[in-house]
Amino acid sequence: MAVLQDFRNNVKPNWCPGCGDYAVQAALQQAAVKLGLEPHQLAIVCGIGCSGRLSGYVYAYGMHTTHGRALPFAQGLKLANPELNVIACGGDGDGMAIGLGHTYHSIRRNVNITYVLMDNHVYGLTKGQTSPRSDLGFKTKTTPTGNIETPVATLEMALSAEASFVAQGFSTQLQELTDLIVAAVKHPGFSLVNVFSPCVTFNKVNTYDWFKERLVDISTFADYDRHDKGKVLQCILEHEGLLTGLLYEDKNKKSYEEVSGLASDNQMQAVRKFTTAEFNKLLEDFR
Repeated sequence: MAVLQDFRNNVKPNWCPGCGDYAVQAALQQAAVKLGLEPHQLAIVCGIGCSGRLSGYVYAYGMHTTHGRALPFAQGLKLANPELNVIACGGDGDGMAIGLGHTYHSIRRNVNITYVLMDNHVYGLTKGQTSPRSDLGFKTKTTPTGNIETPVATLEMALSAEASFVAQGFSTQLQELTDLIVAAVKHPGFSLVNVFSPCVTFNKVNTYDWFKERLVDISTFADYDRHDKGKVLQCILEHEGLLTGLLYEDKNKKSYEEVSGLASDNQMQAVRKFTTAEFNKLLEDFR
């Protein structure tokens, strides 16, 4: 059985010191161990942005795709090889701007993959511009007098797309985030895990302390029912989306694979696996 070290490689992350994405990477690796996966059973597909680097920092199959297009790649990968556990990763600029259409339709399509969205309310890789998730009044190089556009409501959008699994975590809460990713991967359908992952360099407003003062864990609500969409939405609206935990789950919605018949027609099972000798010979042919 794989251990944490098996999902580590020798590539040193070049995120800024204190970046929330370090914790997301750690949570992904710990989740893989908890799920009992081996590196060859996991594929991480990323878009463009600071978060897009994550696939290169984990020892598993990795794809660094084009801007906003991680989800189409991830869905194609899962449908082509259903035996893989596929996790797509991206930032709010990647998934809520150029990739928003793909995000919405991926949610409603309900292919059995997980999407970990790192939300820092700013464009980090391009050095600090307003993102679709930036708060009203947020000042950056592109909005020097303050953002005048209403931020995208990620959780409400996901529910409107008939999401079957919606969770939200925070980078400082590593254990909870790990457990949310484990639950997301186990969920038979598309699972969204939004993570507040502060940018310590270009967002001096939505800091770690800012989130700590405002976030509320749903475990503090005695009557919270994650299966009641109406009440979940009401709670999200009342707390302006600043909640953590497994917010919504619909166990009755069938995955794309089930509805399309692909679940019972796994072509990968008919593919003959290479022997070690055959694989080594193939490598020799390319040397």
